[in-house]
Amino acid sequence: MHRRTALSVSAVALLAAAPLLTACGSDAHPGAAAVVGGQRIEVSSLQAQVEDVRAAQQASGQSAQLIKETGDLSRRKLNGMIFDRVVDKVAADNGVTASRAEIQQTRADFARQSGGEQQMAATLLQQQGVAPDQIDDVARRAVLMNKIADKLGVTNTPEGQKKISDAFGQASKALKIDVNPRFGTWDDQKIQLGTYTAPWVRQISKAPEQSL
Repeated sequence: MHRRTALSVSAVALLAAAPLLTACGSDAHPGAAAVVGGQRIEVSSLQAQVEDVRAAQQASGQSAQLIKETGDLSRRKLNGMIFDRVVDKVAADNGVTASRAEIQQTRADFARQSGGEQQMAATLLQQQGVAPDQIDDVARRAVLMNKIADKLGVTNTPEGQKKISDAFGQASKALKIDVNPRFGTWDDQKIQLGTYTAPWVRQISKAPEQSL
């Protein structure tokens, strides 16, 4: 079993923050919520993710409370969609990949730590606005982030945190992230949409590494 890589709360803040500020925006890219590395994130794709979460929330016995707590769900989901593109860029730059087996093992670890698959799904829906069929994306992100931290030799020291935040900041800038102004502005330094803070990054950074 490999050691677990845990990013500190300060690194989480650096890696997760996210709204958008760009010169292009919706007029330059009609129909796009954002353009990342020249690839569009369509408003329709963002809406599909939001609707997926809302449907899961509506099916819950706590639907009113869940919907109230995730009122800004569009920005939350867009933040995650953009951040995943940044993770993919850093992973590619460092020769890191996530296999299907690793994703499934990480998902199983999440479920065990949560008290079962059903409880895990309920917790992710409540705390992070993640629908059941989006859980594999969370697990994939966890695998990649832990592997990136290992590859970079990140430790829970100021130097280690700077190393990983620099890597993500450079990748974010290289992707030339352009966000539709209706959703805000992207901060390359904080790796997030404006003042929005993504709570899921804290959980991702705590995910255990997988056995090889």
